[in-house]
Amino acid sequence: MKPLVAIVGRPNVGKSTFFNRMLGERVAIVEDLPGTTRDRLYGDTEWNGRIFTLIDTGGLEFGTIPVGQVGLTGQPGDLMDHVQAQAELAIEEADVIIFMVDARSGITAADEEVAELLRRSHKPVVLAANKADSAQRRQDAVEFYSLGLGEPVPISSIQGTGTGDLLDMIVEALPPAEEEVETEEDDTPRIALVGRPNVGKSSLLNAILGMPRSIVSDVPGTTRDAIDTEFMFQDRKIRLIDTAGIRRRGRVGVGIEKFSVLRSTRAIERCDVALMLIDASEGLTAQDTHIAGEIHEQAKGVVIIVNKWDLAQEQRRNERAGQFATPEDEIESADAYRELLAEGLKFIPYAPVIFASAKTGYHVQAILEAALHITEMRFLRVPTSRLNEVIRDAIRRHNPTTVRNKHLKIYYATQARVNPPTFIFFVNDTQAVHFAYERYLENRLRETFGFKGTAIRLQFRPRSSKDDPRD
Repeated sequence: MKPLVAIVGRPNVGKSTFFNRMLGERVAIVEDLPGTTRDRLYGDTEWNGRIFTLIDTGGLEFGTIPVGQVGLTGQPGDLMDHVQAQAELAIEEADVIIFMVDARSGITAADEEVAELLRRSHKPVVLAANKADSAQRRQDAVEFYSLGLGEPVPISSIQGTGTGDLLDMIVEALPPAEEEVETEEDDTPRIALVGRPNVGKSSLLNAILGMPRSIVSDVPGTTRDAIDTEFMFQDRKIRLIDTAGIRRRGRVGVGIEKFSVLRSTRAIERCDVALMLIDASEGLTAQDTHIAGEIHEQAKGVVIIVNKWDLAQEQRRNERAGQFATPEDEIESADAYRELLAEGLKFIPYAPVIFASAKTGYHVQAILEAALHITEMRFLRVPTSRLNEVIRDAIRRHNPTTVRNKHLKIYYATQARVNPPTFIFFVNDTQAVHFAYERYLENRLRETFGFKGTAIRLQFRPRSSKDDPRD
């Protein structure tokens, strides 16, 4: 798993400016992870050969604690509560913390409060004195030594000065690379339970295991950490990764839920198949779409689980009070829900949908059976000869379209790897590949070989016809 580097600090010190510069200019973008559509919350970056996830806590919207209401410090809510909420969330998740301060305004009471939290965390902290846009401000940055967090690094997020030195210190503070690699490599299917807080992930885990394994509560995110559990099902060992939200009793605030997307993302990285839970009574939300997008981007297997279906049906019956309910009513509502999901998650049409209830155990076995079948699909190998027969037939049925006066020629294809199934097409010009024709080829592969429930990757490489190994 890639290490996490969090940027913390009081508002308006330049956290987001620094974040945008790091992902947009100074470092190579390995993958821009979808956080929200409007607020780019986190992304993978690379520096000196190390890849890590950078997160901007400034993107979190904690709202306003009403005056007089007790906040995190036990005192009436104020701006400091929100600063501490950001810092504490980052401390829980991060491997390295960038503590950003403002070289223009100098040390403030808010800086001192956050510094105290960071000292108690015993985690590596890199102190960045931002807005050091002149020689005088760079010299004045030494006053931040008094925060007790080591040498301040004067930087200018706008100008880009000093950011290279800061990144060098970050990489030096990261955990050793070998610690990021899974120590156990086997063929055990890894299945992650992902979704928004309070959609029933822990309840489903308990239903699968048949015994209490996690704290189950109506309070979103009462389970704080990911929990891996191995168990046997139909003579197969399965590893379950339970991902809870990160909200805790007394610490629920607007915007903190966005962090749950990051936690799901880190679990998705480790899994083969993601069981994505949706609350049947709430429908498809923007957070659900973001998590589904991450599953698709990482080319994982996926089962869409419409959880709490029993409650949704009870609610529907109450709404139809006085009318005679029939089994056909439930089928009708399920079909309508499938149409809703098909429209909102059109980028993963290959994902099976299962209506379930973790509370009653309804369809829990079907969920596991679907996950195991998808695992088999992810390891399916297609013979090269059969693959090229299918591709040639697809071309005869529908010739490639011309893109910018360039006509696509596909010489041959081969399967490069499994988990996920990855196919390489050798063509005359990669710029002649239209996305619609790529989708057409993917659909032909799915019609012929299945791949139900898993993403597949198509890659196109240039090659002249004389290089065709069949010649």
